[in-house]
Amino acid sequence: MSADQGSGSGDDARGPGSAADAIRRYAPMVYGPTAIYSLGQGAILPLLPIISREFGADLATAALVTAMIVVGQLCGNLPAGWLVPRLGERYTMALASAVSLLGIAGMLLSRHLGVLMLSVFVIGLSAAAFALARHTFMTTRVPVAYRARALSLLGGSFRLGAFMGPFVSAALLAIFGREQASIWFFGACLVVVGLLVTFGPDPEEKAAAAAARAERTAQREEAVEPEDTGEAVTGSIPTSERLGIFGTIRRNRGVLSRLGVAAASLSFVRASRPAILPLWGLSIGLDSSTIALIVGIAGALEFALFYASGQVMDRFGRLWAAVPSLILMGGAMIALAFTHDVSAAEMWFGIFAVVIGVGNGLSSGILLTLGADVAPTQSPAAFLGAWRTITDAGGALSPLVVSGLTAVASLSVAAGGIGVIGLLGALAFIRWVPRYVPRR
Repeated sequence: MSADQGSGSGDDARGPGSAADAIRRYAPMVYGPTAIYSLGQGAILPLLPIISREFGADLATAALVTAMIVVGQLCGNLPAGWLVPRLGERYTMALASAVSLLGIAGMLLSRHLGVLMLSVFVIGLSAAAFALARHTFMTTRVPVAYRARALSLLGGSFRLGAFMGPFVSAALLAIFGREQASIWFFGACLVVVGLLVTFGPDPEEKAAAAAARAERTAQREEAVEPEDTGEAVTGSIPTSERLGIFGTIRRNRGVLSRLGVAAASLSFVRASRPAILPLWGLSIGLDSSTIALIVGIAGALEFALFYASGQVMDRFGRLWAAVPSLILMGGAMIALAFTHDVSAAEMWFGIFAVVIGVGNGLSSGILLTLGADVAPTQSPAAFLGAWRTITDAGGALSPLVVSGLTAVASLSVAAGGIGVIGLLGALAFIRWVPRYVPRR
């Protein structure tokens, strides 16, 4: 049975003492640091344009400062793919937290816009290493039978920060009256994360020990050498890259240039929402509070559906999450493009914003899961670094396309163009997922 059609029961991975049991037992250490890190980062993102303006930046430069997070992530994915197999997941996350603290110090102490920009870039670099380390761990440890649910929870941990962070920053602003309070909050989160991953129970070691015990038990019971199934469920995270970063990319260029580009289209459509929806609300005459309410409701639906996405992928296949998600988001964007000047434009804006939120919620964890599905067992970190670079590039390109189409044509044309890309992405998933997602 192919993984894009279903995954089976996976009972062989659920016995006592298995790696899966160890991961469930140490779930707070698996997901907790990610949630705390993303919460701190989510608290500073909405305030970066405001802080930039205090340094005298114009609107375009303020947007560039905010974008340095994404630029840092793009630049950090490949180096992180080299670093993770050498340091291990635990120490990479600890190092990323420490380097992020340097970025925090730069933000607090900087008196020049260039220093602020560099500090934000460093935080983006560290975020790439942090995310890749956890992604690699989940890829090599979680059995395929419920990989999507585990990675959807990981995606939900990242979304928690994006969803709750602005509320935290608003509360800190109300209490202290200064944007720097959110920077200090992020710094405190980084200290907590560093302490947790350095001194807390290491799920990597626990899962490896449990896997080794399960393998020894199976060998004693069967009295034969276990067959190599090709699945990285009980092996450890590789400590060296046999092919290196660019060798891994060359060997896997087919899947990266096909399925990777399809995944980038999903990231592209996702990243267009924060640009399209607020601008659309303003263009039809809504006030800021109404726009924030509508976008907030859509965001709440996205967050509420993150685990349902994993259930769908594990039970019915990867396509049943990716394709409906892109059809909903792409179709809603195209339909929205025709409602700008109708009498009920406000109502349609609310409806389609919710539909886009539902579509995005259904895709939670799909990029993480597909990357894990197609990652080679010998060099998963290097491959995932390249995979994440491609998908992050899709997200980084989206606001530029929205801005360009709006300037050249109109916001309606930009929304329609995003929708067309979403539908083309759905076709690409239908074409390439059955070919590249490994069979069980």
